[in-house]
Amino acid sequence: MPKILGGSLTEHRERTRDALFGALAQLLRERGFDAISLADIAAQAGIGRTAVYNHFPDKESVLLGYIEHETSAYVAALERSLAGITDPVDQLREYVRHQLALERTYHLPPGPDLREVVSPDAAKRLRGHVRQVETVLRRILSGAIDAGAIPAQHLDAVVQLVHACLSGRSVPTTDPERGEFVAATELFVLRAVGARADGAVHAVAEPVTDVA
Repeated sequence: MPKILGGSLTEHRERTRDALFGALAQLLRERGFDAISLADIAAQAGIGRTAVYNHFPDKESVLLGYIEHETSAYVAALERSLAGITDPVDQLREYVRHQLALERTYHLPPGPDLREVVSPDAAKRLRGHVRQVETVLRRILSGAIDAGAIPAQHLDAVVQLVHACLSGRSVPTTDPERGEFVAATELFVLRAVGARADGAVHAVAEPVTDVA
């Protein structure tokens, strides 16, 4: 009979999942997802391969569970940080800082993009987790527009552009380099959406709707 981790089956299940997620995160730092097998994840976690099937049917399910776990924890921490901030531009600053502080293990594995090596259904679910974070940014930008802190703009495009700017950045780990990098990125994003550090608003060109 498999050894029970913790004092109950519920705790055992949680600890097993945490071990598998930790193992996957470590393996993603070392190689691409396409080069990882379920047996590799089980071995890294110190869990028998057959026991893994009690929790996940395949490695895609481990990946999706891991990303759901990490995304939910990240969004909860971000919301707690934003809760005490009323100024929408300051909220955007905090959002940028959180994004730069995030360890993007599952966004930066070696090899092909994750969406290229998983099934179409898994790729769709991966995109769904990204939307959880995008929803927070969209809310901040909408609030800034309503408050007159930034000009009205195409939020679908702007949300993607801001995330493209923040995703996968190699942030220095020590100061003063880290502080300078964060400050420069913060200023870049604020200017890109039409805000300024001094509270003034930059003019943003109107989108072209008719070229005839």
